[in-house]
Amino acid sequence: MHFVAALDRVPEMRGVLCLFEGVCSGAADGYARALGRPASTLLHLGPGLGNGLANFHNARKARSPIVSIVGEHATAHLRVDAPLTSDIQTFARSVSNAVRTATSADDVGPAASATILSAWGPPGQVAMLIVPADFSWSETTVLGAAIQPPVRPVPEVSHLAPLLRQPGTAILLGGTAVNFRALEAAGRIAAATGARVITARNVGKLSAGRTTFPAPQVPYFPEGALPFLADVRNLLLVEAERPVSFFAYPGIPSYMTPDNCVEHTLATRAEDGAAALLALADGLPPAKLPSVAAPEAPTANEALTLDFIGLSVAALLPEHALIADEMVSSAGKVLGHLASAAPHEFMPVTGGSIGQGLPVAVGAAIACPDRKVVSLEADGSAMYTLQALWTMARENLDITVIILANRRYRILDIEMRRTGAKGFGPSSNNMIDISRPVLDFLKLAESMGVAASRATTARQFTDQFRDAVAHRGPRLIEAVIA
Repeated sequence: MHFVAALDRVPEMRGVLCLFEGVCSGAADGYARALGRPASTLLHLGPGLGNGLANFHNARKARSPIVSIVGEHATAHLRVDAPLTSDIQTFARSVSNAVRTATSADDVGPAASATILSAWGPPGQVAMLIVPADFSWSETTVLGAAIQPPVRPVPEVSHLAPLLRQPGTAILLGGTAVNFRALEAAGRIAAATGARVITARNVGKLSAGRTTFPAPQVPYFPEGALPFLADVRNLLLVEAERPVSFFAYPGIPSYMTPDNCVEHTLATRAEDGAAALLALADGLPPAKLPSVAAPEAPTANEALTLDFIGLSVAALLPEHALIADEMVSSAGKVLGHLASAAPHEFMPVTGGSIGQGLPVAVGAAIACPDRKVVSLEADGSAMYTLQALWTMARENLDITVIILANRRYRILDIEMRRTGAKGFGPSSNNMIDISRPVLDFLKLAESMGVAASRATTARQFTDQFRDAVAHRGPRLIEAVIA
């Protein structure tokens, strides 16, 4: 409560209320991804931190810098094992290697400075500061030092240049080495040497669009990833790690690269991968980009499909938009069309924990109020953190939410088949079906102050999306997929 009260005395800090800790942690992740600098969260004791762990997990995988402040009981009260007493440090360590507990009122300021420095990294991470309540209400004159963001070192890369012209060489981009500047440099290297350029799956933010050098992502499923990487003999890692399968499957290896593939580190996660690529590309001519035309938005009175949605978004997406993705099973078809969209940045699910899409959109919109944010969200996943809509309305955030409604946990259908579990009987089907009762996203959105509409045809979706991106403020479209 003393921290909350201090917001009135420190107007430079903006307080944003979230109705659930998972929204708070996900929004901090979205803010950090969009701007590349830390957001801060304020959570109440161990259970509050526990509620936010899933999206802190995604933030950890995205290498997002976050400063998380967690309240603790007053030190003298800990001995009585009050109802909310828990092992906060254990919760915190599950998503962070940087966990501090203030040891006195005099330690709060210096500990806060150290936590901010830890969050910056490099690479960025979720950094936790636990503050016992009595240190908040006690007097102190000790201040923490102001922290400047660290400068990431640029690695020496010239010794790797000969590998680029060898057959079977691929450059795997990850971390921050997937922005427009890095992709342009990678395109020049590929054009001059013949090396393949590919992108890791678990990047926090990826530049994309029709004027961007196309670096295809490693496919999600092993059946696609294994042949995609089968001819790679030298893999140059740029802020990335060796690709692995999302899950284990019978008879399928965990690593997606061939056994005879040799890995070479061009830049670690702590180094400046974009600068390393620019150093390799120094003096090379610009790469010739493939000619990609903007598609026409579909206007047919046909049942709405994922392809129609992808075409509409690609045709109408504003320049420099930010996309928060949690489409899950729908992602492949929709994303296939976005290569022809205007230049934009794309924020995918990084750690696989469901419930990130709407909160990440909230944080991105707070970080970049001058950019349209589009949240592409599966219906089942949306229900994990639907409270984010309330914050969108309260803060009047410029977010267009598209709910891809197939009334089913469709990804579980896919995984059931792929693992050989042989489900699909009445009981197992009941665990995947979310159509009874039907989720009414119009009523859900409007109850939290967000204007909403429903589209069942291609024409309806195009008209509604065009209207949504033309106006500021939160808007939800429930796209009912045939």
